[in-house]
Amino acid sequence: MSQTVGRALSILEFLADEPRSLGQIADHLSVHKSTASRLLQTVEAQGFVRRDDRHIYRLGPRLLNLAFRTLAAMDVRVAAAPHLRRLGELTAQTVHLGVLDGGEVTYIDKHEGSQSVRMYSRIGKAAPLHCTGVAKAILAFRPDDERRVLAERIAYTPFTKRTITTPAAFLGELERIRTRGFAVDDREHEDFIHCVAAPIRSPEGEVSHGLSISTTTMSLSRKQLLELAPLLLETAATIEKELG
Repeated sequence: MSQTVGRALSILEFLADEPRSLGQIADHLSVHKSTASRLLQTVEAQGFVRRDDRHIYRLGPRLLNLAFRTLAAMDVRVAAAPHLRRLGELTAQTVHLGVLDGGEVTYIDKHEGSQSVRMYSRIGKAAPLHCTGVAKAILAFRPDDERRVLAERIAYTPFTKRTITTPAAFLGELERIRTRGFAVDDREHEDFIHCVAAPIRSPEGEVSHGLSISTTTMSLSRKQLLELAPLLLETAATIEKELG
């Protein structure tokens, strides 16, 4: 299996320079044409490679889409970094930046607060969609059809007594977030953690990223946490301006 994966990745790297024929790819891999053809069929079926009428292979749209999504995420992370740090320093709380990637939201940056209790989150970790502020802030501003599809797919694991556990309740919460402009995780994932979160819009108006302030219930009351929402929204707006 590892050899097959290695050869498939080698094909992608080889095609990055220019389109190639089956024979060129087989020679590059030092394998028979039939072996190269089987590998190409697999990556072509997944959209990573495409073949034209002359049986010339080139990189496919799925790989290009992944590259663009990665670059977009990196651009947002770079633009947001100093503002995450400033927001964390002003509030003394933990600040997260998350991105919607397929059917999950992943933390791509974090500024740890000065409170002694550390957050469960880490960069690269997926955030539960139904009970974390950053995920809800993003999903609330996605297209209607997408929200409904995602709401039906969620397992609704009850992490605490306050966790949303049904699609109807979740969709209702997303509507409230759209009206209010920001999301709240009111001890829904962990009993002693709550947060406020805001969407970050791209220059095209799409929401794929979110920004949150998380803290313990010992550090801030719910009222004190909600008082940070205007500063959070201001920070999200500043990041949006930097993105163009």
